[in-house]
Amino acid sequence: MYFTVTTILHALVSVQVALVSATPAEFPNSSGPKRLSFKAEASVRRQGGHPDGVQNAVFFTNWGIYARDYQVTDLPASEVTHVAYAFINFGPNGTLFSGDTWADVERPSATDTPANDTSLNAYGNVKQLYQLKKSNRHVKTLLSIGGWSWSTHFPAVASTSTTRANFAKSAVDYLKDWGFDGLDVDWEYPADEIQANDMILLLQAVRDELDAYAAKHANGHHFSLSIAAPASPQTIKVLKLAQLGSLLDRIYVMAYDYAGSWSNTTGHNAAVFPSKSNPNSTPFNTDQAIKLYLEGGVPASKLVLGMPLYGRAFQNTTGVGRPFNGVGPGEWEAGIYDYKSLPRGNAQIICDKKIIGCYSYEKSTQELITFDTVGVVRDKVRYAKNLGLGGSMFWEASGDKSGEESLIRASHDASRGIDETDNWLSYPESKYANIAAGLP
Repeated sequence: MYFTVTTILHALVSVQVALVSATPAEFPNSSGPKRLSFKAEASVRRQGGHPDGVQNAVFFTNWGIYARDYQVTDLPASEVTHVAYAFINFGPNGTLFSGDTWADVERPSATDTPANDTSLNAYGNVKQLYQLKKSNRHVKTLLSIGGWSWSTHFPAVASTSTTRANFAKSAVDYLKDWGFDGLDVDWEYPADEIQANDMILLLQAVRDELDAYAAKHANGHHFSLSIAAPASPQTIKVLKLAQLGSLLDRIYVMAYDYAGSWSNTTGHNAAVFPSKSNPNSTPFNTDQAIKLYLEGGVPASKLVLGMPLYGRAFQNTTGVGRPFNGVGPGEWEAGIYDYKSLPRGNAQIICDKKIIGCYSYEKSTQELITFDTVGVVRDKVRYAKNLGLGGSMFWEASGDKSGEESLIRASHDASRGIDETDNWLSYPESKYANIAAGLP
């Protein structure tokens, strides 16, 4: 998930169509992409699929309801399996708290009448997400904790048994109060072996607390536990991969932000493979990251391939893998454009099937923007299926297009064996009367 240039610097240290090498810019789409011979298949043994099926998950941000005007009701519910709600904060003692109570539980919809309440009710995104679950029983909701801006206290909280217990209890309290199906811990990122070990202890405390709550209040139902994880080799190698693979239900690999304003040359934002002909264009690649997780002992079925719903811009450049000067204003952040706003102007879309990556280039303005297309997503899903991965994830929902150009839809339609298991609706211990009653 991107926030600022500093975010990416840390994480990494953690319409006309042109042709490239006689390869169609938009990949075959009549019956999905042609089968690719991925090198990863030769070096990493494919593992069995997840018993619940593959995910098509999206992150939904609580701040997106404001300037972006993207509401829970705008989510393409028929095409997603999981909605990760980003983010909730926590303090140095491990206790969670809302960073925006108005967005989370107070903002009424047009049909809500909080003035008439005789008991405490949830409104805002929390109520809307519960209603989404109730109307779409295959959609599961995850409460995402931390994120880049709110990861400051993870090292301290994870370092003692008392603060770990506080964190776990508080997280599960929010799960049952807000009516969620799982918890997603977004620690960006453990910096050394001590923190990596403490991360395991923290996650185990959360797992134990989830199971204890389920045994007492949910007939032993399994509430999921996941993390959002890096694609930078340096950061991956710090993690206790085998233990994470055993403990977690899913690992959402943030396979994007491979190049940007911090780079020396323009580069692909989320290429799957490295470019042999233009190595400067692929400073990082997804295949290397996925192999590190697999070789470290994470089951393939627990890895979910993250994809961006935004593009990264470079200005005053003559092409990909070449010098640039500036990234431009972007839309919500310098150098970043929502996928739904791309391509800009008369830019040509140029794709390289060998690396599974695309960019647009406007010759008159010398602006290059790297982003995923429908064809790229279809080939990424093919890549994930060939390795037996656990599905797709998108950051974040408000950036997508609608209809046939939707990347979320492209992933859903290209996937096989989508997770259609029911969500959980019974939270009688919720402090919010309407959630406890199931929004009658």
